[in-house]
Amino acid sequence: MSTVPTRDEVPIESTWNHESVFPSFAAWRQEYQTAMAKMPEIDSYKGALSQSPERLAEWFDFQQALARRVWTLYMYPVMWSACDSNNEEIKGMVGQAQGLAGQFMAGAAFAEPELLAMDGELLQSWLAEDNLKLYQQHIDDLLRKKKHVLSGEVESVLGLLSDPLSRIESIRSALNDMDLKFEPAKDSDSAPQPLVQSTVNKLLASKDRETRKNAWQNYADSYLKFQNTFATTYLASVKRNVVMARLRGYESVLQSKLSPNNIPVEVFHNLIDTYKKHIPTWHRYWDVRRRALDYDTIHPWDIWAPLTAADPSLSYVEAVDMIAAGMTPLGEDYVNTMRRGCLEERWVDYAINEGKSEGAFSFGTYDSHPFIMMSFDGNLSSMSTLAHELGHSMHSHYTRAHQPFVYSNYSMFVAEVASNFNQALVRAHLFAGEDDRDFQLALIQEAMDNIHRYFFIMPTLARFEFEVHTRMENDEPLTPETLNEIMAGFYAEGYGETMSDDRQRTGITWAQFGHLYEAYYTFQYATGISAAHALANAILTGDDPDAVDRYLALLRAGSSDYSIPALKAAGVDMSTPLAVEETFKVLAGLVDRLEGLIG
Repeated sequence: MSTVPTRDEVPIESTWNHESVFPSFAAWRQEYQTAMAKMPEIDSYKGALSQSPERLAEWFDFQQALARRVWTLYMYPVMWSACDSNNEEIKGMVGQAQGLAGQFMAGAAFAEPELLAMDGELLQSWLAEDNLKLYQQHIDDLLRKKKHVLSGEVESVLGLLSDPLSRIESIRSALNDMDLKFEPAKDSDSAPQPLVQSTVNKLLASKDRETRKNAWQNYADSYLKFQNTFATTYLASVKRNVVMARLRGYESVLQSKLSPNNIPVEVFHNLIDTYKKHIPTWHRYWDVRRRALDYDTIHPWDIWAPLTAADPSLSYVEAVDMIAAGMTPLGEDYVNTMRRGCLEERWVDYAINEGKSEGAFSFGTYDSHPFIMMSFDGNLSSMSTLAHELGHSMHSHYTRAHQPFVYSNYSMFVAEVASNFNQALVRAHLFAGEDDRDFQLALIQEAMDNIHRYFFIMPTLARFEFEVHTRMENDEPLTPETLNEIMAGFYAEGYGETMSDDRQRTGITWAQFGHLYEAYYTFQYATGISAAHALANAILTGDDPDAVDRYLALLRAGSSDYSIPALKAAGVDMSTPLAVEETFKVLAGLVDRLEGLIG
């Protein structure tokens, strides 16, 4: 690819079905005005929730109907901006949507303090009423968090602050997706290859080592040029987290992020401790990879180097077929729904174009398709990314189809299970169905790329953010240089003596991950992949005849149960490090398989 196409130049079938949400910008603006006109009605419920169970039920109905409108109005421009950040009109709509969401959260913030001020026994007795039975889990969860809910006035102020405080991420996103420019990556013939957020992964996986090296270095160098701005935005996010945790009476930011989903902080520490214990497995992998590539020395830009020159080239449709074949153990309904979403309903925006955000994600609302934003590169890695995001989207599809709006979300802790589960099932299908050596090497490459991201990078980022938040909580000084040194130190530990590192460029890795702006999200990728492998293995071995039904029940559960017991019901206990240990065995097995293939 000598140039990156503009958004107008990509085929419509490779873009998300935005017209299914709103047929035009004008329709969005009309709905926006309608939602804004509804906002004053919130005030009529203030001080009235304890009047009667009927009045409380009315509030729940009103609040949820308005929430559905607000979040759809929010999703539409945010999704569009991620796919085409060059669209000037959308930028204004994103700001309006953020303001609307902030106004809604501020207006509705009175409800929880007002309910918690009621007599507990009276409130529980109301839940026996037919029109309130639905909210038993919701109220139980609210009562559990009672000591961390502030007064109605304070909650309202915090709701109003959510919009300006969310602009921290917006600033980072604007810099990262719009203003940050990268020098082209010259290949071994000195031909420039365009380097943008939607091409970086493909360049890092190039067969040409010079291309990989220059892409990795140029990508890092651009972040280093703006390290002060990136550090300022990230540390502002960390400071916000610390202040909010203190306001709500949590012992730490870690507790404030896990407690709302009833997850003990020990789950985080179990993951980190187990990861640190098994770091030598990664050292062994770097050395086996070096030998597989026939290099004297391996560098960070060689991590994604293809292990075979015969990496299969796939069309988007072929990738969908491959994923569908791997997911057949879950039944026709799952597979047919997924295929229809990919090939008919345009859930997936897979085009590569200027102005597209880096990475991939699944995003939608209760009233929309579960859309996916990604850049499809036509290789096994892109197929795996698509499988991953389809895991999220199918999770959302099943949850929204089987749960009322109040329970239509699921925690981040569970979210990464469904995505990694898809990859594990598809990968097992491909390993069993194709014994060609080159294909096996390409599949190991895909598997290790994925596990490297979720079982090396994400735990390393988790260690980084724990260290940064702990220093901020202790009022210790933090600078761009401090952040870089912390990051470089953790990577040096993970690389060991077998990887020849570029410490300065590795140190800026933290700036490349917007995940850090959602504190303690990163470690949940590692716990997610651990639970996913455990649940997938139960289905693949056939030892548990109910494994499929229990897994589908997990997808349908939404937030109607807490994460740890919901996963335990599905077949994996994440309160212990056992699943993490088992996934390191999967990692070690892949290294063994690679070593066996290279001789």
